[in-house]
Amino acid sequence: MPSKKQSVLLETNLPGVNLFSRGKVRDVYELGDKLLVVATDRLSAFDVVMNEGIPDKGRVLTQLSCFWFNLIQDEFRHHFISANVADYPAELHPFADQLEGRSMLVEKAQTFPIECVVRGYLVGSGWKEYRAQGSVCGIKLPAGLQEASRLETPIFTPSTKATVGHDENITWEETVARIGADAAGKLRDFSLRLYSKGREFAEGRGIIIADTKFEWGLKNGKIILIDEVLTPDSSRFWPQNEYASGKSQPSFDKQFVRDYLESLKWNKQPPPPPLPPEVVEKTSEKYREAYRLLTGESLS
Repeated sequence: MPSKKQSVLLETNLPGVNLFSRGKVRDVYELGDKLLVVATDRLSAFDVVMNEGIPDKGRVLTQLSCFWFNLIQDEFRHHFISANVADYPAELHPFADQLEGRSMLVEKAQTFPIECVVRGYLVGSGWKEYRAQGSVCGIKLPAGLQEASRLETPIFTPSTKATVGHDENITWEETVARIGADAAGKLRDFSLRLYSKGREFAEGRGIIIADTKFEWGLKNGKIILIDEVLTPDSSRFWPQNEYASGKSQPSFDKQFVRDYLESLKWNKQPPPPPLPPEVVEKTSEKYREAYRLLTGESLS
């Protein structure tokens, strides 16, 4: 029988608090000039939300983001205020059982309409494009690279922010057209610096961060980091001791679920097929292990 902390939360219910948005994973509430971001245990694969939640997933996403926000705060502005329910407005205190360990109070910001993707390894859609064109998002790469090859110089490969369906890779020129040259240059610089810092830190703890995506916003005219940061949902985490280029890598994320779903005759449209308990538990273990390796602590 799972403990209370391991129970699954699929959806929050905070009567009297203004629901701002409900995404694939997060429920966001509006609190004046601030937001409450709650990471549920929902899991999406192929843009379809599964019926089963993943125990501890939301807590891993939140507490790992908090870990990174604290680690980088001297170098990067961000929206994080607190993850302590006692610090939240009084109207939220009655809902502590839903919020403890999986929520963040953050500054509200004007979001840039692009996903800032940084790739340090050649994988996923980048690998597919490289095989076809020798480039990724218009960036020419050396010949002869393999699947999962390490890119000594990480590349910035932004994408659209799709509210429905898949994000789509865009070129640098398209990025500039969407947000302007000055903002594009700053987001590229910030994203590459932050990824490189995260990659170096993680490699010292046995995890390769193959790629990641950041979101940035404007607050009082300043660019700040928003949303989550360097989690198993926003990044590809690989175990360093099992890495070898030229093949698909084991990972600390929902790839285990994707692999299971790929073994089925499913058209990747709702409704999703049920996930066996062993797939759910194995995925939960992977999220918790990523947290333990990066922070050096077990999930609280």
